[in-house]
Amino acid sequence: MADTASSSAGGTPAAVTTAEASREVHSTSLGLSNEKLAMWTLLGSECLFFGALISAYLVYYGRYNGLPEISPALFDIPFTSVSTFVLLMSSLGMVLALAAIQRGDDRDFRIWILATAMMGTVFLSGQIYEFTVFVNEGMRLDTSPFAASFYVLTGFHGIHVTVGVLMLITLWSRSMTGNLTSEHSDVVENIGLYWHFVDIVWIVIFTAIYLIPYEQARL
Repeated sequence: MADTASSSAGGTPAAVTTAEASREVHSTSLGLSNEKLAMWTLLGSECLFFGALISAYLVYYGRYNGLPEISPALFDIPFTSVSTFVLLMSSLGMVLALAAIQRGDDRDFRIWILATAMMGTVFLSGQIYEFTVFVNEGMRLDTSPFAASFYVLTGFHGIHVTVGVLMLITLWSRSMTGNLTSEHSDVVENIGLYWHFVDIVWIVIFTAIYLIPYEQARL
């Protein structure tokens, strides 16, 4: 009893705090929490998934089933470039949202997380419009291997963006009800990792699908 009291009085805590104990329980040998390690594992598997889809698109590139008009010539580079810019700017909004919740500024967090979700929605709206134009021009899923690989690749990316937008709106809703504070900033950080990954993947897709064929056509 006396030894315990003297240990506390001497300035050395006899036990770690609840928060420290929680971090020890949920930390891994890599120094990451279980949640963050799970997110990195998910993103690693997603890299393989999108790598396979991009490879399939490159394999089927040029296979138009004798329909040269159903090709990258349909792509509207300026329009897609604007959509890409909006999606990339959403990463900045995600960074600002995370910084806001880490410093306990709930108001700024709600503004930036909602702005990020809105920019993601604008990108999805542009993708839907683009798909509509392509279908009206005769480029459908069953038109050619090229068309199928294009829709599968960009469509799955769109699904990932949709999931991200739903997660962002959930964060905003939890903040509005007081269930998301600075103590839960790790949750926002993990979702932020997912959102940044979606943006990075689109840079690769945009380059492989839109920019490279466009530059080749100009040569």
